Amino acid sequence: MNSDGVAGGQPLTDGQWAGWIAWSDPHPDTFLQAIGRGYMRELSPGRAEVALETRSSHRNRLDTLHGGFLAAFADHAYFGALWAMGHKDQIHGVTIDLSMQYLGAGRVGPLLLAQVDLLRETGRLLFLRMLMTQDGEPVAASTATIRKAPPAK
Repeated sequence: MNSDGVAGGQPLTDGQWAGWIAWSDPHPDTFLQAIGRGYMRELSPGRAEVALETRSSHRNRLDTLHGGFLAAFADHAYFGALWAMGHKDQIHGVTIDLSMQYLGAGRVGPLLLAQVDLLRETGRLLFLRMLMTQDGEPVAASTATIRKAPPAK
């Protein structure tokens, strides 16, 4: 958690996640606890990547990643990507539309990567798309519309 009580953080400098930003939530009793700790980084202007270590609680009865978990991670990843892209004030934005296309069975164990592109920004809305992969193979695709947070007073 940042000193101002806002989710997000500073870039990590050691280990596997050097160069990434660890996502942390200042409210420990939220749904993000079920998703787990994510990591994010900007790839280029308007493009970011969010990573998550998968765990057994993310699986369904078929021993693959649960579709509901993937949708929840997509929603989480859009906001992590916006943070990494420098849209930190949008942490309090609201998802008004999110669609998912499931492309393959995800597995517990391999890192889940979400590459997020900011397609368009208007005065009140952000339009985004995402491709989730594991070991370079597509798991899901998504699009979302985020309603921007009102300006701080």
